[in-house]
Amino acid sequence: MSTALVQTWYMTRRQLMVFARQPAYAVITLIQPVIWLFLFGNLFKKVVELGGFGSGSYLDYLVPGVVVMSALSSNMWAGMGTLEEIQRGTLDRFLTTPVSRAALMNGNVVNNGLITALQSVIIVLLGLLGGADYPGGIGGVAILVIASVLLGTIFGALSNALGMLVQERESIIGINTFLLLPLTFLSTAFMAPSQMPGWMRHIASFNPLDWAMVAGRSALSEHPDWGAVLGRGGALLGLAVVAVLLSIRTFRSYQRSV
Repeated sequence: MSTALVQTWYMTRRQLMVFARQPAYAVITLIQPVIWLFLFGNLFKKVVELGGFGSGSYLDYLVPGVVVMSALSSNMWAGMGTLEEIQRGTLDRFLTTPVSRAALMNGNVVNNGLITALQSVIIVLLGLLGGADYPGGIGGVAILVIASVLLGTIFGALSNALGMLVQERESIIGINTFLLLPLTFLSTAFMAPSQMPGWMRHIASFNPLDWAMVAGRSALSEHPDWGAVLGRGGALLGLAVVAVLLSIRTFRSYQRSV
């Protein structure tokens, strides 16, 4: 077990070094969340007058949604990195080493999780600077970050599996583009559940993106619904474990094919 953890950390550190050498990437990935926060936050700020948002400030409601959407959009492209390593032959060279096959995949997942956590904290701080209020305090923020990391793990692991299966950039781009907007708008990212059509609320209840938002918003509220937090959080954790196991299984299939 300790050897697998050491190898996973080695693979994670390898990817973190690449991230550290490209600071512009971190800035670019925050441009879209900033647009969502401050353009959408100001454009729709009067929508709270309709009721059901749990706060008099639309920004308070929007911040958890932006954190979770950012985690989704950044991790959905994890498969592109896996595909690039396949095309360069880097992944195949690692197969000639004694490194754990699970570590090869999990290093990518842990790396994405750490980056997602950093991005989530930055977005929360930007919201605070913009006037958002977090009655749930640091504990609520921590739960929101954990929820976003779990969601990112789910879609990052699935994206890795997809990259190994299709091995084509166009397919990954097409699938991600197809999924991103429906997952976002069939959730409570921008609108309170009470203001959504019934069929949309029903679909949102099965959407992992919405699970993370509900858990994060509730934890940040003055009176958290811990049943909702633990229920959605547990569902995210279970789905993350399944997604990681699936990516490892897909990697073993890829290994047998090379």
